[in-house]
Amino acid sequence: MRRKPRRRSNPLLIALLLGSIGYMLYFSQAVAPAMPMLLVPTYTPTRNPESFISEAEQYYRQGKLTQAIASYKDAIAADPYNASNYVTLARIQVFAGQYEEAITNTQNALLKNPNNPLAHAVNGWALGFTGDTLAAEAAIKRALELDPNNALAHAFYAEILVNTKNFENLNQAIEESRIARQLDPTLLEVRRARGLVLLNTGNENLDEAIAEFKAAIALNDKIADLHLNLGYAYKLKGDNDLAVEELLTAFALNPNNPNSLTEVSLAYANEGQFGKASQYAEQAMKVDPSNGKLHGNLGVMYYRNREMVKAANHLALAIQGGTTEDGSQVVGLPLDYGSVAQFYWFYGFALAKTLRCNEAIPIFQALLIGVPDYQLAVDNANAGLDLCLEFASTPLPPTPQETTSSEATATATASP
Repeated sequence: MRRKPRRRSNPLLIALLLGSIGYMLYFSQAVAPAMPMLLVPTYTPTRNPESFISEAEQYYRQGKLTQAIASYKDAIAADPYNASNYVTLARIQVFAGQYEEAITNTQNALLKNPNNPLAHAVNGWALGFTGDTLAAEAAIKRALELDPNNALAHAFYAEILVNTKNFENLNQAIEESRIARQLDPTLLEVRRARGLVLLNTGNENLDEAIAEFKAAIALNDKIADLHLNLGYAYKLKGDNDLAVEELLTAFALNPNNPNSLTEVSLAYANEGQFGKASQYAEQAMKVDPSNGKLHGNLGVMYYRNREMVKAANHLALAIQGGTTEDGSQVVGLPLDYGSVAQFYWFYGFALAKTLRCNEAIPIFQALLIGVPDYQLAVDNANAGLDLCLEFASTPLPPTPQETTSSEATATATASP
């Protein structure tokens, strides 16, 4: 009998079979165990968006703005179609100083509903803090077109107008704050805005401004901004003990904001307690060591406490910029009216008092050229130049602890 010929094996088929076997082994050992079983509930619970909102509201009442913001973000992640959550989140972000983030969230709300008056109002409020006054006013006006009786829109408009520092806007700001208060006096932002307007309309309205800030604090006593403004009002009135109490409360609620400590330093300076003023100014600077204005305020307090070398060092950082001992970079402040000009003339005097008139004279000359319409700066610059001239003609110049008549006259009128 004839033997049948043996069939040749197919290499391609064998490779396919081996590959299939390998894949089935991998699937059974790696993929299948990770797949959820059908009709079996997952072990990871899903939270109701309302629970995040409730949590955020509780954090807000406690003054825990960072946690409240995080919880509202969780609520939005769980329900991204609820526009009101974006707006409420933005309102809290404004109080936390997160203006750009607040603008983004109001814009997200407007994408879902372009005719949401509250979203436009909060958007304008946040824009006002960025310095974009035109866009801020446009947003507020749109809010009022959609809802003329929106108390928050009137309140935010009053605040935007006050912050322009334009006297022509003051009467309208007063009227807007009155309308807001008449529409809804139970809103924290409404009482706050009314207080800010009164704070900017002269010392005769300080008592009423204080009453408005107290009313806002009664609605939520854990908002640092309210205590900061109340403390500032007390300081202007001359009630320094009450001012310091409120300002330190503001710092306890928001230790990332150096403004409260700066105001404490100024309150102590008003009483002539320059040692304490220097201590609080130094604490404020440590909160934000790259801030030139904080170095300037600290330099002024050191000067008034007759610590001339320290004063010159910090005023130099404020004006010229540089690197601090801890490596922070400070950008110098260009000459301008107000507190910056004050830093310049105190720097000039500190240099002169430490026998560095060759550096002081250009500072005084810069004031005469740069802010010629600022009479207080001009007077101090001229007094500084006279002081350096006096030192140049005196064989034994005064020590840093002595005060000449010309310098005393200049600094007496220069209250920080």
